[in-house]
Amino acid sequence: MPATAPAKIPPEERLVNLVVALIATDQGLTKDTILTSVAGYREQSEAGASKDALEKMFERDKESLRGLGVPIETIGDWADPDDLREARYRIPSAEYELPEDIEFTPAELALLNLAGGVWSESSMSDDARSGLRKIRALGDLVDEPIIGFSPRLTMHEPSFPVLQQAIEQSRVVTFPYLKPGEESPRVRRVQPVALVEYEGRWHVFGIDRDAGADRTFLLPRIVGPVAVTRESFDPSLRDGAGERALAGLEDVAARHSALLEVNPGTEAALRLARRARPAEQGIRVPYVDVHVLADELASYGPEVRVVDPADLRELVIERLASTRDLHGGAA
Repeated sequence: MPATAPAKIPPEERLVNLVVALIATDQGLTKDTILTSVAGYREQSEAGASKDALEKMFERDKESLRGLGVPIETIGDWADPDDLREARYRIPSAEYELPEDIEFTPAELALLNLAGGVWSESSMSDDARSGLRKIRALGDLVDEPIIGFSPRLTMHEPSFPVLQQAIEQSRVVTFPYLKPGEESPRVRRVQPVALVEYEGRWHVFGIDRDAGADRTFLLPRIVGPVAVTRESFDPSLRDGAGERALAGLEDVAARHSALLEVNPGTEAALRLARRARPAEQGIRVPYVDVHVLADELASYGPEVRVVDPADLRELVIERLASTRDLHGGAA
């Protein structure tokens, strides 16, 4: 009678088996050991799969796990670390263990887990992903009942993940940046040191190498790919950079404000009230960029009217007129 074919193990189960095996080893496992002993590869090997096919499967699995934030470490030969012919692989246990002097209550763990779940993996820094892995590794200590639902925050700006990586690696970047009123973008060469969110919009803060000064750039105005160069800078420049960036934006906003009349009970009233102060004729709203504020106010349509300044009012009118013309509205 023909031999019974080995049960096929689903790819996700094979990935779990690989993670468990790589966490359980301190010295690391060679590729041959993994392919002949880890469930999912072993069955394929016994069924006659070629070594080349198994190695390609292992490489794909490694990339899949790294894409999920699992830190697989490659250890070369002790005498020649660059020689990877007998490389060993492992997942450092430190990536899943919190320091002994740190403790959380179940409720605190649940809140941290929920906060981490709000962000998509691509939007989190390496340190944040590492911390979240350690929290989730505690398993049953998490107080599940308080997690009713988890919103998701993802970055629609394609420049965000590239800039985040450049900041973590302390690498100079270049990107095309289009300022309002300019016909074509200019290429900026920047040492990026912080990504900050202000008034619902993301900015990158850094040192403009050509201007020789600190600059803050609005991500939606980066109109092309961000190129990460091989040029590095001192990582200490990142220390306190986020606080400096926000302080600079708040200082600009403190010097500019718009006087607005807003229809009560509308979406405009709800959103603008969060950052406005009462005025004799409506509300005063501080702002950093007149063009950005004009975009927002125009989106509210007849719910808001600009009293002052005049240039903001004109920009809002232009946007409303363009929208009307685009949809064939009457004058």
